[in-house]
Amino acid sequence: MDAQQKSKKQMPLYLVTLIIFAAVALIFTVAALITGAAIEGELSPFEKLLHLLSARMEVPELYGVWHIAFVIITLGFTVFLVAKFKDCSDSTLRRVLLVLWLIIFFFEIYKQLVFSFSSDGVTGTWSYTWHAFPFQFCSTPLYLMPIVIFAKEGKFRNAIVAYMVTFSFFAGFVVMLYPGDVFTSMIGINIQTMVHHGMQLAAGVFLVSHNRHHLNKRFFAWSMIVFSVFAALALLMNTVAHYTMPGVEFNMFFISPFTPCTLPLLSAIYPLVPYPVYLIIYVFGFALVSALVYTVEKCIVTICSRIKHRDKN
Repeated sequence: MDAQQKSKKQMPLYLVTLIIFAAVALIFTVAALITGAAIEGELSPFEKLLHLLSARMEVPELYGVWHIAFVIITLGFTVFLVAKFKDCSDSTLRRVLLVLWLIIFFFEIYKQLVFSFSSDGVTGTWSYTWHAFPFQFCSTPLYLMPIVIFAKEGKFRNAIVAYMVTFSFFAGFVVMLYPGDVFTSMIGINIQTMVHHGMQLAAGVFLVSHNRHHLNKRFFAWSMIVFSVFAALALLMNTVAHYTMPGVEFNMFFISPFTPCTLPLLSAIYPLVPYPVYLIIYVFGFALVSALVYTVEKCIVTICSRIKHRDKN
């Protein structure tokens, strides 16, 4: 009876995780396929709303008012999360992450819609923007946070958490520090990109603080496996896209053998070396930086722990 009750409790957990993962992937894939060909016509009420949500502004400057304001907001929100929830129960942690994920998810839906739609205010055109397909390095929390939220405790969930506090955190941190070309002339997209990467950074710090007693080398090793799986999937998608959609800009994780990399530093390396060498540099480069992130996190946790222990004595 106990075994049956236990299985009944666990089964829905796995099912919910798989369903959410599949649903997110399906929504974006179907949306991409449906709007793959250009469709033009008069504006519907929904399209008029999208046109309004595509309001323009001057492209924000690096470390201008817009950028600095969102950095301050992100730092404040991160401090609040850590101070309020670092010692929360596992169920509370899951609820907090669910709220963060829902915000990221709905902003991503907005991004996909406005990037696929253009209008002059009278007529509109739908044409999917494949370079915005949500499977970049910074898109991974869309797929992984539901697993942390709904999966049971265990190695699989710990591996996802390890990835989020190292690789995912680093990706969010870099964009918040140096947005580069993520800023556009569209107000909503500039808000979306800052909220997305800010949440990514905040979630990473929050998970570090909550899992501060479990940081070890094995913990980091699991994150490497998750990163390798995502990179392999991205490479497969890039290859399939190249042969099935010739001429389409599609470069997930910026590791396509057929499209030059546009990331700072790596863009300079890409044309100078054979592709296999570039791929090795890419993987080991991100692994090295993420290892440095883990080391810094571990040192901060250790220092804070010693200060707390000393104050008690």
